Amino acid sequence: MAEEGPRQPLAATRQRVRDELRERILTGRLKPGDRLVERELAEDLGVSRVPVREAIRSLEAEGFLAVQSPRRIVVRRLAKADVEELFDVREALEGLAAGLAAERAGKAELRALERLLSDAARATESGDPARITSLNTRFHDQIVALAGNGLLHEILRPLEGRLRWLTSQNEHWGELLDEHRRLYDAIASGDADRARAHAVEHVRVNRQVTLKTLFPEDDGERSAG
Repeated sequence: MAEEGPRQPLAATRQRVRDELRERILTGRLKPGDRLVERELAEDLGVSRVPVREAIRSLEAEGFLAVQSPRRIVVRRLAKADVEELFDVREALEGLAAGLAAERAGKAELRALERLLSDAARATESGDPARITSLNTRFHDQIVALAGNGLLHEILRPLEGRLRWLTSQNEHWGELLDEHRRLYDAIASGDADRARAHAVEHVRVNRQVTLKTLFPEDDGERSAG
């Protein structure tokens, strides 16, 4: 028991450092190809190098960082294949989540989802990208929660950061809000097939927007097969 005291602050510090570095990547303060130096980050964040080192390992496991050599760690550049694979997974899992949510969501849960849409509408009107991205992420997280499937939640947890990063690439905010409203209507209808179809269509539209944003040299189309 005597060891629990020291471990808890270290765990909290490690989480704070990990969350801060992840946020810098998601918001573009740390860009693909940027190098992370333990000593500099430790000084910047006011911590020792130990939690920084552990946070870097965690973010490497999440797919945000690439270790090019023992002394060179950089923010990972996602290849087009990486993005395609993430959207393949997202399409399958979010379709499942929406269908389950349509079957299981009660009135109180639907009201909470509707409030998120109202908040997103206000953020869209004011043109607040960070707020819009946060609310869109919460909207999708809430649908997964409404699905009531613990295994689905566990599968998605390691992907949450990268999926949020992909979501942030879509700056067609008005269209995104309309898609979410249609998805909400489908879930609220209780029709699982309709909800799944809307979720899949939403992911496919977002796929095309993201690919065109990240890889403008291509036409954003995926080859058949």
